Amino acid sequence: MSDLQPRKDLLDIESLSLDEIEYVLENAVPFKQLFQRSVKKVPALRGKTVLNLFYEPSTRTSSSFEVAANRMSADVTNFTVSASSIVKGESLLDTIETLQAMRSDYIVIRHQAAGVPGIVAQHTRASVLNAGDGYHAHPTQALLDAMTFREVYPDYQGRKIVIVGDVLHSRVARSTSTLFHKLGVEVGVLGPGSLVPQGRHPFMTRLRDWDEVFEWGPDAVYLLRVQLERQEGQFFPSIAEYHKMYGMNSERLGRMRERDAYLMHPGPVNRGVEITDQAMGYEKSLISTQVENGIAVRMAVLHWLTPETQKD
Repeated sequence: MSDLQPRKDLLDIESLSLDEIEYVLENAVPFKQLFQRSVKKVPALRGKTVLNLFYEPSTRTSSSFEVAANRMSADVTNFTVSASSIVKGESLLDTIETLQAMRSDYIVIRHQAAGVPGIVAQHTRASVLNAGDGYHAHPTQALLDAMTFREVYPDYQGRKIVIVGDVLHSRVARSTSTLFHKLGVEVGVLGPGSLVPQGRHPFMTRLRDWDEVFEWGPDAVYLLRVQLERQEGQFFPSIAEYHKMYGMNSERLGRMRERDAYLMHPGPVNRGVEITDQAMGYEKSLISTQVENGIAVRMAVLHWLTPETQKD
């Protein structure tokens, strides 16, 4: 692990080697242990600056990055796009020049267009962390999902996880399924035909209904948020119909208990769509653990990346 080459940016999962993935996941563990201490801060990034640049609304991810940076003693600036010159027509390259002038060491960026974090990374000496770009990637979400799964299944290789829902519009599904596949976890998928594109994830086992899911035997069920804000057309008859066909209800929850399977969700949850209130109280739900592990993983990533500003 000590032979890893320095990495400036984290833009996707595809470009990560297995050694790099293992390095981040292993280093997230002591950062999580830090949460149990009375003093939860370390000086690892003291004197460094982290800029959160979110072009899309976010609560969980932006807060998680902010907490992670604060716990490493970095100075954090949240760049509010709606109140910036961007809404007045400022181009992306103009924004990058402004960011360069701020001399940030790390830029955490979420954008509605795929590829924008990569463009920013090419034009700045700061380390760029992709916090979600279009339908493309959400690498830290995938890493926290893997950390969460490995905590409950240390013998994770050969285990099975099924991803349920809106795969078409989900950068989470793309990144998380790719990472699990790299780790040797079998990945299944369930969802409306209109929301599960053929060929995008050739390694995923296509399942037609919940009977096939439980026959396949997942160790965890990962419910995706139905992203109505990304859907430009009608991909299923109604919310009620979607929940009836693909939502986690009391009957399916009972079958989860029989299998002793875990429940995961990237949040925020649409109650009554992907999941009922009763299912939210499931004793093997890992949703809260995912939130906690998100902070630990993002601390590990910030600690790992090497901005070119550090070469000054």
